[in-house]
Amino acid sequence: MTENSSQPQPFQAEVGRLLDIVVHALYSQKEIFLRELISNAADACDHLRYLALSEPGLGPQKYAIHLVVNEEEGTLTVSDNGVGMNREELQQNLGTIARSGTKAFLERLSGDAKKDINLIGQFGVGFYSAFMVADHVKVISKKAGDAATHCWESDGKGAFTLAETAKNLPGTDVVLRLKSEAREFLDEPRLKQVVQAYSDHIPVPIFFGEDESTRLNRAAALWMRPKAGITAEEYKEFYHHVAHAFDEPSLTIHWKAEGALEYTGLLFVPFQRPYDLFDPRRTGRVKLYVKRVFITDNAEGLLPPWLRFLRGVIDSEDLPLNISREMLQLNPVLARIRSGVTRRVLSELQKMAEEKEKYAAFWDKYGAIIKEGLYDDYDFRDDIFKLFRASSTKGEGVSLEEYLSRMPESQDCIYFITGDNAAMLKSSPQLEGFRARGIEVLLLSDAIDDFWVSAVGSYKEKPFKSATRGEAKLDDIKKPEEPPAERPPAPSTEALIKSLKEIFGEAVTDIRPSPRLTESAVCLVAGDGDVDIHLERLLRQNKALGYAPRRVLEINPAHSLIRRMAEMAEKGEKEPLADLGWLLLDQARLLEGEPLSDPRAFSQRLTRLAEKAVA
Repeated sequence: MTENSSQPQPFQAEVGRLLDIVVHALYSQKEIFLRELISNAADACDHLRYLALSEPGLGPQKYAIHLVVNEEEGTLTVSDNGVGMNREELQQNLGTIARSGTKAFLERLSGDAKKDINLIGQFGVGFYSAFMVADHVKVISKKAGDAATHCWESDGKGAFTLAETAKNLPGTDVVLRLKSEAREFLDEPRLKQVVQAYSDHIPVPIFFGEDESTRLNRAAALWMRPKAGITAEEYKEFYHHVAHAFDEPSLTIHWKAEGALEYTGLLFVPFQRPYDLFDPRRTGRVKLYVKRVFITDNAEGLLPPWLRFLRGVIDSEDLPLNISREMLQLNPVLARIRSGVTRRVLSELQKMAEEKEKYAAFWDKYGAIIKEGLYDDYDFRDDIFKLFRASSTKGEGVSLEEYLSRMPESQDCIYFITGDNAAMLKSSPQLEGFRARGIEVLLLSDAIDDFWVSAVGSYKEKPFKSATRGEAKLDDIKKPEEPPAERPPAPSTEALIKSLKEIFGEAVTDIRPSPRLTESAVCLVAGDGDVDIHLERLLRQNKALGYAPRRVLEINPAHSLIRRMAEMAEKGEKEPLADLGWLLLDQARLLEGEPLSDPRAFSQRLTRLAEKAVA
């Protein structure tokens, strides 16, 4: 296909599906198409304004967005003089999933699409909302600094064309041929109403018509206005613009720092968790401005990675306007801004924590990300600990202060267990002894939990201790109001342990009676110097551990099966004892989510024991 070809090219399959969903699921809010197109136009102007800092002749003298109506042809054009797009960018941004994120969006979308309307914008696919009101869309774009202009066209039914055309100045014109039921958007009063409702805060002037006689928005940077003069609705619409989102923010933080360092912050915590929150690049999405001039929406070092869920704007009065993105991370002023912004956000989150239900919803979405700060941000660790919440064997949303307040004086550590699911952890056999003695255990089910506890070590001089690692001396922990526990003497297991050690050989590192078990017969634990069980499994899954550590097998002397096995060991009944021993070891492995080392042998042993049971 030649450069000038206008032959139809098919959308990628995901884009075709997306168009169908957007047109049908979002039709009840059709006016949002204009908000999305204006936001894209404003972003294009911001990007060119930044590029023109280093190439003064690249941008126009004034940036503007024009809404041009042609009643005779039934078209509405959204025109900007921003950075524009070349042929490759038009094809990537509007025809494939390479930049739009539609594939990830469709993977998240389930059931009634209206429930997930807020996902549309944050996946960068707001442009497609144009097809809610248009049966044909044309995008004419000339990239700043390029000579060529290209035209992208589609009716939204499965294909698009892309060909060269002519345009005098850089920028983008999005031409919508409106459907008959959407011709209300040809009327100036209706357009003015939509712009003032959704885009009044856009810091680029929006005009009706090709000249500048009718201005539709105030075009004032919202974050620079006094808080007292900003309504909740204005904050919400600015959030929609800056985050490309459709939900409402669960927290708005607006302040101005004055003194040795001056900057303004307007940040939002999205109610809906951003789709890229667990992207391994851990990239932030807060826009950096200098004296109202956009610099970047990806300023490395502006916020710590564990606050990457925030959306909004930071505007500095002290950074140089001509600073490059590459030099930002080395700038000491940015480092000081980062510290100040982080401190302010932590303070606001601590206030939110006083509203238990609201904070529980926040922590459910962002707790795993916040805990990354416990691992890699020593300076703010104490403040992050104030935000920490976890499930435990005694409740939900437990803070570390609550945990410490319930600890008996004789308990010298904070017990925890890690795994993939808090509900399953709560029923883990390793916790039976803790529950029986009323000892609280934190149930940590995020992947980061295995790492921050080892990095932190302790909280207020109380070390963190895994309930599945090392020898548990639970009988030493007494509550002041309780008399010393009188437990019946356990039957002797010396002969059984000796026999099992001979049977297992090097399959386990040790076998010992368990203070952890009250109901189950056996469990596996890690030795004091070994990697914790769940962490070891994570490391092996990610090929970061090239071996499988052997474990300690703990047995419950009071369990009826262990008592019977102890009798068999004393009588020298080796063959049935071996079958039972291996079955119990395999059972303990299965409970830890481990694969069987020899499934065939497991099946044969199980069959032999079943045959004896029915004989």
